[in-house]
Amino acid sequence: MNKEVKTPKAPKALGPYSQAVKSGKTLFCSGQIGINPETGKLVSDSSVKEQAAQALNNLKEVLEAAQLTPQNVVKVTVFMTDITDFKIVNETYANFFADNKCLPARSAVGVQALPAGALVEIEAIARKNN
Repeated sequence: MNKEVKTPKAPKALGPYSQAVKSGKTLFCSGQIGINPETGKLVSDSSVKEQAAQALNNLKEVLEAAQLTPQNVVKVTVFMTDITDFKIVNETYANFFADNKCLPARSAVGVQALPAGALVEIEAIARKNN
């Protein structure tokens, strides 16, 4: 049975979807963008680094709501409106997953646009180990 996972510590969904869905031991996290959940606005209009850091923080909050951590993440997809931002996003991403013994599999994709004018969006799949 599928179960919705949500937390007020991450931004509310911008449409008809869940922040995450738990199915058995697997958590499917919707893409997070750099919205500050307290203000409902992007943390910066022009800094991909700040947006990536906030998106990852939002992802962490969703994981915690499901009683998981970044170490449970097995797959990540990163969407960027400018693929030349890859190096900046990659550094922020590496810091976020620095404690992982096994880094998640990952895809990075350049896209034309993202919701709310975001520069980066990050989605993940996590799995409870026991």
